[in-house]
Amino acid sequence: MRKLTVILTIITVFVAFQTLAFSQNKYIGKKGCIMCHTTEKSGKQAAIWQKSNHSQAYTTLTSDKAIEIAKSKGIANPAEAKECLECHTLGKTVDPALFDSKFDIKDGVQCETCHGAGSGYKTMPIMKDKAKSIAAGLIEYKDEAAIEAWCKNCHNEKSPTYKDFVFKDRWELIKHPKP
Repeated sequence: MRKLTVILTIITVFVAFQTLAFSQNKYIGKKGCIMCHTTEKSGKQAAIWQKSNHSQAYTTLTSDKAIEIAKSKGIANPAEAKECLECHTLGKTVDPALFDSKFDIKDGVQCETCHGAGSGYKTMPIMKDKAKSIAAGLIEYKDEAAIEAWCKNCHNEKSPTYKDFVFKDRWELIKHPKP
């Protein structure tokens, strides 16, 4: 447990640093990402995301089941509650000034939830150069342990619908190793 706490603390500091270091970057939203990530060459990340529960994360907050769970926790509307939105979208965890006009919280857990605000690295010349992308704000995960720790920021016991999170199984559903 202590090791997990240390890893989560490191990730939190890293994300906070990224937010400060790239505060000029804006979140462009799924529309700004998926247009370039549809081909086999690019890894078909858009299709992987669209088939995932991440793409429906916000929508689940409007379901009868979510409303019932929220009420049992003293929350009137899960689609507006910070404690729900912090894992179902970026909508209440990011300064609204950092959202591009095309960003829509209703698009759920989008590319930038994990990869950072994309306005600085969205152009083709930058995206074709991994080092330039990272320098412009793209968050890179060095290994699966770092990815797992990031995922567990939301997939944890704090969630009222938490089920045992087996990273290797879940990662198979969402991983996108290209480019």
